[in-house]
Amino acid sequence: MTSPDAPVRLQVEGRELVVTHPGKLLFPEAGLTKLDLVNYYLAVAEGALRGAGSRPCVMVRYPDGIGGEFFFQKRAPASRPAWVEVSTIRFPSGRTAEEVVPRDAATLAWMAQLGCIELHPHPVRADDLDHPDELRVDLDPMPGVAWRQIQQVAAVVREVLHEVGLTGWPKTSGSRGIHVIARIQRRWTFDQVRRAALALAREVERRAPDLATSRWWKEERHGVFVDYNQNAKDRTVASAYSVRPKPDARVSAPVTWDELQQCDPADFTLRTVPARLRAIGDPHAGIDEAACSLEALLGLSARQEAQGQGDAPWPPHYRRQSGEPTRAPPSTRARRQAARPLIEIARADREADALAAAQAWKQKHPQVAAHLQPADVLVDRMRSSSSLWWRVRINLEHVPARLRPKEAGS
Repeated sequence: MTSPDAPVRLQVEGRELVVTHPGKLLFPEAGLTKLDLVNYYLAVAEGALRGAGSRPCVMVRYPDGIGGEFFFQKRAPASRPAWVEVSTIRFPSGRTAEEVVPRDAATLAWMAQLGCIELHPHPVRADDLDHPDELRVDLDPMPGVAWRQIQQVAAVVREVLHEVGLTGWPKTSGSRGIHVIARIQRRWTFDQVRRAALALAREVERRAPDLATSRWWKEERHGVFVDYNQNAKDRTVASAYSVRPKPDARVSAPVTWDELQQCDPADFTLRTVPARLRAIGDPHAGIDEAACSLEALLGLSARQEAQGQGDAPWPPHYRRQSGEPTRAPPSTRARRQAARPLIEIARADREADALAAAQAWKQKHPQVAAHLQPADVLVDRMRSSSSLWWRVRINLEHVPARLRPKEAGS
């Protein structure tokens, strides 16, 4: 009798793939296994390759499922099938790594067999690593922001993109936000694409100041953050049809603009998306034929700069850039300390644990919590070269001085 955890051999487009421990639960609450993940990526390969295909990808591996430890693997495993392609990426630090370049369903399945739940491609093709072909608009909501508000900001993004001659292709992020992808001609550098994204973020904030922000430091944000730095070199986002490490195995799902205003992100999961793709096709099917120019958006950037809006902060592990403002949150500057009293209350390896810690702290301090606004709870994603962790801070600016805890544990 065959063991339920015996290796499974698959033939994928003439290539053999061995799935080890096929019954390993990757999503315990949903009851989904490694073999389920492999079969998912085989079922959605056409759409997934439209988002991640021919691009170097960072491998985010969950060998023990979403409840265990995970790690970022930028270097492709040395022991890999001969048909798995790689491309040499040079990072801002000067280091290099050979990253996996999926070009077919077999490679997607092989990545899933290694416990790669997510697809994290760079915004470049393997044949030209210096010129992105995507502008990525990442709408990242602050805690407490409703889905409807994110939808409203996405509509403003669409409006701005249209006015500068760009076609936006929306998708749910698979987490709490929305991604809008715009294919661009491969004529501009990473720095130019990032600067264009910054101009777009500022214009969205100008048009919807109560809904959106382009401010990099979390303690200055409100509403939905338009994350321009996702366009900096070496940054990646989950691509179309990528599964996310959520209990319900949620998927970053391409949608039409009309559908975006009506959908519920929870409807798109590993179980539901393959049937959806078969039934309606890929809403992003035309994206590769819609490469547009950045000239108008860069023109907007030039006008903003002439009005005194220069560069904005870069992520912390990047080298200091010419013209970049002070790379320090306002709370660390002496002139702002009194205005932004911040305390750190927790650190956690997982976002869910960080959010739970914030909730527990508010329950412990109900009088303080009554004065907090949604943006006063700062859950910072801290990223090292190979891992993520979360820091939780509380902004006590709106809390009367007599109620403020003197330290995090008080």
